[in-house]
Amino acid sequence: MFGSDFNHPGLLPRANYNLGIGHTFAFLKKNPLGDELTIAYTYENAGTHGFFHTNFGEHTESAGIMKNFALPGTKLVTGYTWIQSGLTSYTGNAHVQNRLASSASLGAIVHFNNSNSIWIQETYNKVVTVPWYTTSSIGYTYSW
Repeated sequence: MFGSDFNHPGLLPRANYNLGIGHTFAFLKKNPLGDELTIAYTYENAGTHGFFHTNFGEHTESAGIMKNFALPGTKLVTGYTWIQSGLTSYTGNAHVQNRLASSASLGAIVHFNNSNSIWIQETYNKVVTVPWYTTSSIGYTYSW
């Protein structure tokens, strides 16, 4: 997902780039948490002055489980939940700080065709030693 997010509180715009790979497994079909296992890398600008890259960044490598679901009355929009956990590295200080990170997302996918879509999501984030925060994100995805 290539897009931006807004950290709450304060609605501060931030760059947010996510590259994820997932695969749906039939044996997980009845799992209430999800049937798609994912791995992802996310970069988020953690600087004080806006959207583009600064020396202060968050780099997160995570694994997760995703569940896609149909919304009644439409095939254009679907919903999803995504639970992830991994390692966040904070850069820009004298040394890199690594922290355990977890998140839970709820989102909607607007499908243009089989490959192109816009993802809109709200995420609850918790990083060890950092107060919880939420992000609202929107981004373009290409799937193959």
